[in-house]
Amino acid sequence: MIHKKLALRLFEASYIQRWNDKIRPVELTELDKHAHKMIIAYCLAKYEELKGEKIEWHSIIKSGIYELLRRVVISDIKSPIYRKIKDEFKTEYDELNKWVFKNLSAELTGLAKGAIKEEILQYLTTEDYFDDRTNAIMKAAHAYASYWEFQIIRQANPSGYQIPEINKLMINDLEKHLDLVGMRKILTEHKILDFISLCGQLRFQIRWGHTPRIPKTSVLGHMLLVACITYLLTRELDACPSRIYNNFFGGLFHDLPEVVTRDIISPVKNSVEGMPAAISHIERDLAAKEIYPLIEEEWIPEFKYFTENEFEGKITKDGKVVFVSSEDISASYNEDAFSPIDGKLIEVSDKFSAYLEAYAAFSIGISTPQLQDGLQIPKKFKDASISGLFISELFVDF
Repeated sequence: MIHKKLALRLFEASYIQRWNDKIRPVELTELDKHAHKMIIAYCLAKYEELKGEKIEWHSIIKSGIYELLRRVVISDIKSPIYRKIKDEFKTEYDELNKWVFKNLSAELTGLAKGAIKEEILQYLTTEDYFDDRTNAIMKAAHAYASYWEFQIIRQANPSGYQIPEINKLMINDLEKHLDLVGMRKILTEHKILDFISLCGQLRFQIRWGHTPRIPKTSVLGHMLLVACITYLLTRELDACPSRIYNNFFGGLFHDLPEVVTRDIISPVKNSVEGMPAAISHIERDLAAKEIYPLIEEEWIPEFKYFTENEFEGKITKDGKVVFVSSEDISASYNEDAFSPIDGKLIEVSDKFSAYLEAYAAFSIGISTPQLQDGLQIPKKFKDASISGLFISELFVDF
């Protein structure tokens, strides 16, 4: 099960401010940047699949999560300085990564029977640990996520120090990835750029907007936190590759409809009988009008699979979506052919992420009725289990 320290380590990325030496009209955090990066990586990889390339999806997921953990530990090092250390001071760079692992080691103990700890060690100490295509996609996604942020910074700092130089360096970096179909589409302002920018707007939608809270986490950052927690829980289930893929990206996109509806808080969603169904209907209608036209037609069924009835366990059988429990998936459908997704596990991760948000604010002395309600979330899972995972163990150290 996920240790308290590891959960808070992931959440710590929502504190880390990016571009904090520039005027920023909005907060730009590490968690939001990595969430956007993983959405961009998904799009780039999907285009490579359409081209007929084999994509190692599990490697893309691991690369995103493991790099996020590294960035949280070395948060005080600016990216240009980090690259300079990597390129020009190899011995110091290797020692830095060993230090990062030392900081993470205790928090990783026992995850997936020790496999995740070993994978992170290898990732931190082995150059180009993943395959070339994964590395290319992740570097390109990182470059464009940073450039997307920079366009905001440039508007606020039109004559700021080194702004023209930074722009030139970032454009040059993007051009290194033009061998990827998706990057060519992004830079030529294909419709997928509008989708990526629309997703980016989720970083401006602040959760718990009706109550004071520190840090002010966004819907975008929350989506990645849910995806990371779901992934770590899924690794405990001896899941098939399709289940791992669906659970991570199902978590990453579970709140995507909020880009067109905005964040509707749970008390409002559940205020009257029939309201959840009405909101779901509106979300599906708006997604069809405003989101799906921006992505490739081939991707739409998967997006519907991720975002409609997102907290229900599902498989595909004989070309149809069938609702099943996680226990049924583990017993009978834990195979790629059924494309299983553990919606209840995503729901647990969603509630656990909300609890982390309430816990963080309460820990520094902020107390409101809404946060007090958030701190009661563990009671809902007192006796709950999903495929042998006792959910109460997530909260036991808090």
